[in-house]
Amino acid sequence: MTKYIFVVGGVLSGVGKGTSVAAIAKILKEYGFNVTAIKIDPYINYDAGTLRPTEHGEVWVTENGGETDQDLGIYERFLGENIPKSNNITTGQIYKSLIEKERAGFFLGKTVQFIPHVIEEIKSRIVEVSNSFEIAVIEIGGTVGDYENIPFLLAAKALERELGGKNVIYVLVSYLPVPLNIKEPKTKPTQHSIRMLLEHGIFPDFVLCRSHEALDEVRKKKIEQFLNIPKEKIISAPDVLNIYSIPLNFEKEGLGKKILEELQLEPKQQPNWSLWKNLVENMENAKEEVNVAIVGKYLDIGGYQLQDSYVSVRESILHASAHLKVKPNIFWIDSKNLEKRESVSQLSHYHGIIIPGGFGIAGTKGKINAIEYARKNKIPFLGLCFGLQLAVVEFARNVCGLEADSTEIDPNTKHPVIDLLPYQKELLEKNQYGATMRLGSYPAKIKENTIVFELYDFFGKLKKEGNFFYVTERHRHRYEVNPLYHNILKENGLVFSGIHVRADGTELIEFIELPREEHPFFVATQAHPEFKSTFENPAPLFYGFLKACIDYKNSKPRI
Repeated sequence: MTKYIFVVGGVLSGVGKGTSVAAIAKILKEYGFNVTAIKIDPYINYDAGTLRPTEHGEVWVTENGGETDQDLGIYERFLGENIPKSNNITTGQIYKSLIEKERAGFFLGKTVQFIPHVIEEIKSRIVEVSNSFEIAVIEIGGTVGDYENIPFLLAAKALERELGGKNVIYVLVSYLPVPLNIKEPKTKPTQHSIRMLLEHGIFPDFVLCRSHEALDEVRKKKIEQFLNIPKEKIISAPDVLNIYSIPLNFEKEGLGKKILEELQLEPKQQPNWSLWKNLVENMENAKEEVNVAIVGKYLDIGGYQLQDSYVSVRESILHASAHLKVKPNIFWIDSKNLEKRESVSQLSHYHGIIIPGGFGIAGTKGKINAIEYARKNKIPFLGLCFGLQLAVVEFARNVCGLEADSTEIDPNTKHPVIDLLPYQKELLEKNQYGATMRLGSYPAKIKENTIVFELYDFFGKLKKEGNFFYVTERHRHRYEVNPLYHNILKENGLVFSGIHVRADGTELIEFIELPREEHPFFVATQAHPEFKSTFENPAPLFYGFLKACIDYKNSKPRI
């Protein structure tokens, strides 16, 4: 029988539920259990595919083509396992399914109601995606007290009634604010959060106390006395500079064994944290530093910068840094600030430049200027998805001499080196935007004696089929390098180091690079390798890019 751990948040969102779920799942996996993680999003959107990154953070792409909440990415980075799109449950999915069943006569004329039908639909989805696992850790998005969370809390309680209290437990992740005028953590918001949970018949088995500093014994005792929770189940979760140290911190308080005891389970093996600890130490003790510029367009929101738009890119850099024992200083540059040619010279301060994915016209001129600067000045460059497309546009203009563009930017361009394939044009003409991009994992044949080949070979990720080597990466895009321009691009020196061949024979460009004798590291991919990078197993392209940044820094003349 599957055991269930529901993780809920108190006080405010963004308190670290996703990371807590990932850490708990990783700990239980280390004890030998088959674990999965599930994210429940209370919004009415069917999935995250049509959400703007500044609205809800990065859209995570699963191996099987799901566009989901970014928390699934956190789970994968910790667990090192693929998590399918069915592990992201939304309110929109629940109601869409119920309405479709009602229209199909599934309910045999009965009145479809919130109770029991909505609750049963939620419950059945949780059970279905968990039934092949020993433990499922389930994050309920938002905070206790949000109206939209009520159905999911009721479903959790219903599952507990069916399976018994030792098969379903609850973890509250609560924030303890430290007012500047008082300078001590306040427990009252946590007390209120627990009272709101009690309104649904739920009492937390564990409380993870998030705060700026570690929780002291005085505060633990106070929570124990006021809320009747044993002190050993009140876990300190202070702010950390490195999120990958969180499982290690939890284990200092014995959280894994305490959870297993609550679930009436015995450890299957002794955890082995040696590699994990070594990588954390590499990050925290790295002496060498490199400066990496990420030139993006989804950064500004009001008066703030939202780095969550590119969280997977950032984490992939950190994964590679842990294996290379280097500290990456990441600088976020709004591409709109690079549209004047004289402004691009600021990029000379960096040892590497990344152009991440994106959609639409805004900021593209600045990105193209940045790519040209990286190419001409031999600064290590990595282009991701839209970054590859703009690298092709820049190359077509400034090397091939074409008046080129992407039809996404200029529909009337003379030379559409980036264009929609015919089937994508048909979808957009029908306004079918949701889940219609090229999504999920696709194979690419890799050309030997290229940088891309060497990197994937180094990590043992090349597969062979007949006379061809190939790799698989995840995708999320509509536009492609126009097959009509493949020859002219190759003739002018652009190397196609990876190609996907469609069933109709159409060749789609997956990886490009410049020859090593022309540029130390100029590589781009139509894919999103950041979606397959994990802490213990970094993405090959990010590893290669960061190593090139180190080499560039060490070879650059000092002024």
